Amino acid sequence: MRIHFKTSYDHDIRLFQDGWQAFLYAALLALMIALPWLIDDFFLGEATNVLIWSTCGLGLMLLTGQTGQASLGHSAFMAMGCYACVLLMEAGLPFILAFPLGGIITGLIGALIAIPALKLHGVYLAIATLALAILTDDLIVMLEPWTGGVAGKFAPPIYVFGIEINRWSNPTAWYYMALVVVLVVTLFYRNLLRAPMGRAFAAVRDSEISAQAMGVNIARTKTIAFGISAGITGLGGALMGLFAEVFNNETFTFILSIQLLMMIVVGGLGFIHGAFLGAIVIAFLPQVLSIATDSLGSTVAIPGLETGVFGLIMILFILFEPMGLYGRWLKIRTFLELFPFARKDMFRRQKSYLKTERLR
Repeated sequence: MRIHFKTSYDHDIRLFQDGWQAFLYAALLALMIALPWLIDDFFLGEATNVLIWSTCGLGLMLLTGQTGQASLGHSAFMAMGCYACVLLMEAGLPFILAFPLGGIITGLIGALIAIPALKLHGVYLAIATLALAILTDDLIVMLEPWTGGVAGKFAPPIYVFGIEINRWSNPTAWYYMALVVVLVVTLFYRNLLRAPMGRAFAAVRDSEISAQAMGVNIARTKTIAFGISAGITGLGGALMGLFAEVFNNETFTFILSIQLLMMIVVGGLGFIHGAFLGAIVIAFLPQVLSIATDSLGSTVAIPGLETGVFGLIMILFILFEPMGLYGRWLKIRTFLELFPFARKDMFRRQKSYLKTERLR
């Protein structure tokens, strides 16, 4: 069992708790770098898909997990990021400039949308963002001269420093590009949580009245969180559209928003690791179901099987493990560290609420 002695506030916001944790993450990074030499192209494509979903999940996690604002409309920001990036590339900008600009444009639009939307709370905010996702589908069709409408658009070729990034001819380069993006987003996310703004996000999530009493500007904090969340999700949407190579209004439906929300709930709401664990589940679940149905000798596709199984998984997690996969791992790790002194009720769920929450 490792014990951390904190002698200053700086120890509480360190990037890594100790040298051992830094070593573990360095080893994981080395494994991710070596992954193209360890698996074939098919599973490398699935790993790339996991990284893309992780980027989108980190965007929603920042808003829902860190700030406590439920959103069912992040598929709209995925679409905005994708179309903004592609349109900028078609206008002549190189990918290395069009990609971040697409995320910035999406973030600014998200911040503008947040100004009226964040006057709502809870389920009302979720319904408002869901309406945004449904409206985006129609807007893509209506703006056919720019979006291609129902016919969709083909992703332009990607060149980074003269190297062509193609999913079929160069899957390794695509994987590394997605890995670099998710690493940059994760470092940004982690450092944001260590900054005063990140602590303001947590204060708003726990109690808006208490946060306001401490001098936090609630409206400004929510708007910034929504804008940053939309920008990160836009980057993930751009990667998703470019990876698919062909996309239209049906690529970014509101079902994608629901999957994204379920992903972070199953992975572990409020944890960076939860976005990655949830992405692994949502990316590999179709393959697992396909292998399972083939092993049973079934040749008939079952409509809605994937959605039904994922919904069942989410219900089970909400009932028996609300902290998700990463929360379960934390409990197992704590039990092993404290064994044989761990108590059965040490993780009992709290059923009481702050008095300030009742006044909300």
